[in-house]
Amino acid sequence: MGGRCSSLTFVRTAYRCRAYPTPEQAAVFSRTFGCVRLVWNKTLAERQAKYRTGGGATRYRETDAALTEWKKTDELGFLSEVSSVPLQQVLRHQHVAFSNFFSGRARCPRFKSRRGRQSAHYTRSAFRVRDGKLWLAKTGAPLELAWSWPGIDLTTVNPTTVIVSREPDGRWYVTLAADVVEPASAPETRREVGIDLGISTFATTSEGEEIVNPRCLERRARSLARYQRYMSRCRLGSRNQEKARKKVAAAHRKVRNARRDFLHRASSNLVRDHDLIAIEDLAVKNMVRNRSLARAISDVGWREFRAMLEYKAAKAGRTLVVVDRWYPSSKTCSSCGHVLAQLALSARRWTCPICRARHDRDVNAAKNILAAGRAVTRSPASSEACGADVRRRGKPSPQSAVKQETRIVRCGASSTARC
Repeated sequence: MGGRCSSLTFVRTAYRCRAYPTPEQAAVFSRTFGCVRLVWNKTLAERQAKYRTGGGATRYRETDAALTEWKKTDELGFLSEVSSVPLQQVLRHQHVAFSNFFSGRARCPRFKSRRGRQSAHYTRSAFRVRDGKLWLAKTGAPLELAWSWPGIDLTTVNPTTVIVSREPDGRWYVTLAADVVEPASAPETRREVGIDLGISTFATTSEGEEIVNPRCLERRARSLARYQRYMSRCRLGSRNQEKARKKVAAAHRKVRNARRDFLHRASSNLVRDHDLIAIEDLAVKNMVRNRSLARAISDVGWREFRAMLEYKAAKAGRTLVVVDRWYPSSKTCSSCGHVLAQLALSARRWTCPICRARHDRDVNAAKNILAAGRAVTRSPASSEACGADVRRRGKPSPQSAVKQETRIVRCGASSTARC
């Protein structure tokens, strides 16, 4: 999200840091989380009931009026004890969620659980930043933060939204969303790279470099299983079960943080060192349906890696090309353009029957992906031929291209083949 003001371009940036609320503040936030969850679930239930009975869709104005009536009742009068801003934000978020669902961009909204991540959104009318301290509505003291950006002064940050959240393991976080001046583009490197993603090797580049898969979940699988067994043996609702649940959540947090750190490092290195980055469009949602590989695919984090590449490339002024998933990058010879009729997944090396070039499967695929990306950037008219999308600064990300008849197999040459 961005806008223009006085010839300056602003982009939305979020700063997430640890928070350490006092017991009184924690109690206020916990009550707010409970009210937010109640409003979401009750509104969602009434939306679904109205839709099933033929009443049609529910408008935001109707949910806002219903919330006002709930506060007047004896049963739900406690909703007035917390800040009204997070409750209003819940209604807006649910309205947007259903708009995305009916337009086919997201799945149907689901009910919120008290066991998952809890959050409350505060807009400008419900918080203020004064002298480097954050004050939130219904709290009598500033919230203590662990500011993690030494080069940025908190007093200069003008947030538009503040999100207070509590993770399942009990840790508190605060996210400050603000509009900052868009940074200058990174200097050109005159280097381009194609990336072939995998499981045994996380990524193989067209330059022959292999990025090893850290297998974060597999490393902690034994300890995680031990914590889960201990939790399953505890009495339901006991304090020991709650302690065990937090240990399980902490183990998942460590896995998540390790994976995210690896993906950040890998994506940052690629964006910093290359002007053009070409990757393949993987259908991760369909691939995880394979029960034998679902766990490994979920652990590798392909979708999150692509999202990081997208926003980092846009921030640095790089070009990111997403090649059509039906493009036969592994079966195509990167030297002459010949396409094999079949190539078994177990074949990690193969020889082209036309030019007799010896190929490593992953490196060859990465070279073909780079050639398709180059074709898009060199000739706009060939974007339909290679079926690829281009991500550039300031432009929205289009949907993945559909399968085409003509495929560009390498830079400077083309071949007609059916995927």
